[in-house]
Amino acid sequence: MFGRRKKKDAADGAAGEAEQVVDGVDAEAGDEEAERLRLEPAPRPDGPWDSTEVREPGEGRVDLGGLFVPGVDGMELRVEVAGDAIVAATVVLRDSAIQLQAFAAPKREGIWSEVREEIATGITQQGGIIDEAEGPLGWELRAQVPVQLPDGTGGFQVVRFVGVDGPRWFLRGVISGQGAVQPQAAGLLEQIFRDTVVVRGEGPMAPRDPIVLKLPNDAQMVPENVQQEEGSRFAGGMGQLQRGPEITEVR
Repeated sequence: MFGRRKKKDAADGAAGEAEQVVDGVDAEAGDEEAERLRLEPAPRPDGPWDSTEVREPGEGRVDLGGLFVPGVDGMELRVEVAGDAIVAATVVLRDSAIQLQAFAAPKREGIWSEVREEIATGITQQGGIIDEAEGPLGWELRAQVPVQLPDGTGGFQVVRFVGVDGPRWFLRGVISGQGAVQPQAAGLLEQIFRDTVVVRGEGPMAPRDPIVLKLPNDAQMVPENVQQEEGSRFAGGMGQLQRGPEITEVR
């Protein structure tokens, strides 16, 4: 099942909040780029994969053009739209989800370390809480993002930002729901992230430009009423799985 989500004016839950807190920090980061040590992307023996590394990327995966996303039983796949372009895919499994989004990156420089700093700065400036830790997918951010609860009170939503640098691309994942609150529940989502194939293409792209996706030819569209605010290219869009302990109320 496919759901199409249009990013518009009203922020609903953590997605819009995270976009707001990270938006605007890119300019500050640019001033520091000249001083930051640039490292080549690390080896990826367990994925995610570049399209040149997989003989049959469409085998067992959903073809979204810029991404081949593994298919698993019981999953729902949603796509997210910015303007007229599909820029992200979210896999929903029961009470957890992972949003996948790929970006162009410099040929010999990884950007995940830099992006983590930007996300952390934006969230903490708005009162959120960040913990940087090494997880099953490498270095990640475990964040408590400020949100407004349905009753108007303030709270936090727990999310995990994960990322991997590839050859001329960067793949970011945002885990929400039980997979963020209880990392042991995220094993299947983490495997989906590892087994995703990125199709960067040979055309010129500016670093951080999103790699545009497409709908599969046989996709069945299911409109969704949720509206999200369009914002930073590296945060937000975590989906609307605001269930159980993933949101904590502030009193």
